[in-house]
Amino acid sequence: MAIVDIGLPGIDGLELIRRVRRRGVLTPVLILTARDGLDDRVVGLDVGGDDYLVKPFLLPELLARVRALIRRSRAAASLVLAVGPLSLDVQRHSAMLGAVALELTGREWNVLEQLVIAVPRVVAKQKLADSLSQWDKEITPNAVEIYVSRLRTKLAGSGVGIRTVRGIGYRVEVEAGDAPAP
Repeated sequence: MAIVDIGLPGIDGLELIRRVRRRGVLTPVLILTARDGLDDRVVGLDVGGDDYLVKPFLLPELLARVRALIRRSRAAASLVLAVGPLSLDVQRHSAMLGAVALELTGREWNVLEQLVIAVPRVVAKQKLADSLSQWDKEITPNAVEIYVSRLRTKLAGSGVGIRTVRGIGYRVEVEAGDAPAP
């Protein structure tokens, strides 16, 4: 987990959290700050903070919040996500179509994981591109199209597909007509 003070030297703590979340990092984040306004707390949680603690605080409260965040993150880490016959084991970074393992590159995994987590919502193409970008290399929305195309090929005939929502992004959904017979 990470404890982030909003008033960091060189970079605003909120911007740091934004960047980490854009890359798809799910590490629990506790925001530690002297800013105690309602708007400050809302913004801190909306940019990706998991908890918000205002200074001054007592050490037992900080430790209890740290334990709670770690406990919740362990539960989430063992999470298996499923859409139709597709299942993703988040902790093991493995994907299965029924009983068959899917071979995925790291970036394919990242795209598929974000799409499955968001079901039934649409994930913006730019959000996917941002999450794939590394500190030293930006990924374009056109590159996202390549990863989505590869995933579509790997999912073909499984009953699960990736639908394009024009001008917005992508969504994973069960394809009623293509679902394999039980």
